[in-house]
Amino acid sequence: MNIQKVAVIGAGTMGNGIAQVAATAGFEVGLNDIKDEYLARARSAIEGSLDRMVKKDKISKNERESILKRITFTADLEKAVSSADLVVEAVLENIELKKEVFRKLDRLTGAETILASNTSQYSITEIAAAVSDPSRVIGTHFFNPPVMMKLIEVVRGLATSDGVVARIRDFADRLGKEVVVCRDSQGFISTRVLVALRLECYRLLEEGVASKEDIDKTLRLAFGHPMGQFELADFSGLDIEIPICESLAKVFGDRFRPPQNIGHLVKAGRIGRKSGKGWYDYSK
Repeated sequence: MNIQKVAVIGAGTMGNGIAQVAATAGFEVGLNDIKDEYLARARSAIEGSLDRMVKKDKISKNERESILKRITFTADLEKAVSSADLVVEAVLENIELKKEVFRKLDRLTGAETILASNTSQYSITEIAAAVSDPSRVIGTHFFNPPVMMKLIEVVRGLATSDGVVARIRDFADRLGKEVVVCRDSQGFISTRVLVALRLECYRLLEEGVASKEDIDKTLRLAFGHPMGQFELADFSGLDIEIPICESLAKVFGDRFRPPQNIGHLVKAGRIGRKSGKGWYDYSK
């Protein structure tokens, strides 16, 4: 059964980006969050993104309006998921919150609806245990920003069916995205590799081997990374890093335990661009 309608639960940076990507590809989208103010913020973000695309001649003004018309912004979860063929959960990275959302989705969606999580690290098998049929649950990890990043990391839970994987592959292809598929392991491919690299950068700084500026410069110029790890951490937010590191450390040991320097920044409220300061100062 082809996917025609998509629901996205959570209208933050990832959620509104996923909604925009799906609507741009021609899907009808229901975008849900718990407050109208969050939805208004999401609509503004999508409009701003589309405006930039119009200025760059990537889409026309008529296409911009058509994309917006395909997105329904609603605080009513049942309305958002009504007749959806695919629901993508993109709420905060909190495993208990995600399981609560999936229990609700289990009651509100049909047996053929695919339930996907955008989690970057948590067990799809554990999330799937919250629904009556775990074979329809899968991980679809989009990358930030979803509009620009080409990859979707698809994660198979213990019970995820081959048919669900095939339908998600087709969906990703229609979005113009590439896919990698991995089994359910803490941190999957991307988060595990990224966090290992980032923590080593933090340790280099903590040991006084080099400045953060020179570590970032090395990654950009020696390895071709578009951003250094300190810059990228500030972009995504330091507050979400420590729980991710702690979750990985529980499974893989001390190599994923966060060093003290990032803990001090978070305790001081310096969590990156969104607070004005992180590893770098953005207050000016």
